[in-house]
Amino acid sequence: MKQGPYTLRDLFFKHVGQTSSSPLGLSIVKAEGVFLYSETKRYLDFISGVSVSNVGHARREVIDAVKAQMENYAHLMVYGEMIESPQVEHATLLCSILPDNLQSVYYVNSGSEANEAAVKLAKRITGRRRIASCRNAYHGSTQGNLSLMDSEDFKGAFRPLLPMVDHFSFNDIDSLSVITEETAAVIVEPVQGEGGVQIPAPGFLEALREKCDKTGALLIFDEVQTGFGRTGKMFAFQKYGVRPDILTLAKALGGGMPLGAMVTSPERMSAWQTDPPLGHITTFGGHPVCCAAALASLRLLLEKDWVGDVERKSKKVVDGLKSHPAVKEIRAAGLLIAVDLGREDLAKKVLYLLLDEGVITDWFLFQPTSFRIAPPLCITDEELELGIQAVRRALDKLAE
Repeated sequence: MKQGPYTLRDLFFKHVGQTSSSPLGLSIVKAEGVFLYSETKRYLDFISGVSVSNVGHARREVIDAVKAQMENYAHLMVYGEMIESPQVEHATLLCSILPDNLQSVYYVNSGSEANEAAVKLAKRITGRRRIASCRNAYHGSTQGNLSLMDSEDFKGAFRPLLPMVDHFSFNDIDSLSVITEETAAVIVEPVQGEGGVQIPAPGFLEALREKCDKTGALLIFDEVQTGFGRTGKMFAFQKYGVRPDILTLAKALGGGMPLGAMVTSPERMSAWQTDPPLGHITTFGGHPVCCAAALASLRLLLEKDWVGDVERKSKKVVDGLKSHPAVKEIRAAGLLIAVDLGREDLAKKVLYLLLDEGVITDWFLFQPTSFRIAPPLCITDEELELGIQAVRRALDKLAE
């Protein structure tokens, strides 16, 4: 496709900011179900836009909800002042599947903002200033969320950042000693995503909950990537049996539209109202069109059997790949799967071999020897098998 003397690809590199020196540069013209289409090729989506498209692409129910809401109204006013039915209906349905200490939803625009809001609220409630976070965790790219990282490679160029951040190691109970009576909040992913799908060892999340209860720190679970069925339960904390004080959500929350949320108790949420009032505000948070898409998406996840079938599909992937000689380890939390090849160069090379095979995958920020498999939850057995065989062919080529 041309615009004057330039192709769309030319204009992409000329005017659209990129954050890597070698973007994929795929020109996608349509997406449907579990497939993306360029003008010449079909690709199986094995990453779901990084765990966004849990219900698949171009779901008629989501499209119809977005169209219907646009015909009523789009943006009205800053969140929290007007009663907007898509927000209210979605919040009501979401809270109906959450425990009684998570019954108030504050909508934002992204996972990064949800985590920023959660940390702010914890400071406001406790009056404390220290935050504890996990090594190899990713909570977003804002300056506040960068402060939570332990990786100097990612955050060093952007200092000064927030002080008073302490780090512990995932699955290391002894390292939880950094959590003290000065800690406002502990923020952790119940399954580490960008750490390469690190699964909590038995007793670790329980020990974390106990430590927070003992010190008075609030426990924040970042379920931006694990929420809405990805791990085989609607939320990962339900799978592992440990409740947070604050839950953060995004990605699959919006059904393909940009939406984030922080969920806690009404009592804790009321802290936004005083000292100072307007403690956290956002112009577009809870945008009614995004909330309409989120409502349609959540209804789909509750009506279909996709979430209940995640573990079986996960086992199908693991069983289909674990015997390949190039595979050193597979770590799976439902349909969030890391295939470890033992070497960073091999993990990067296989991504391009998979593109040739018509499969889109991705890598992990803090586990460079692995690549990701995280398809839409609606994927059929036939589509899953198509992907498994494509991965095996790419691994065969890698070995050659």
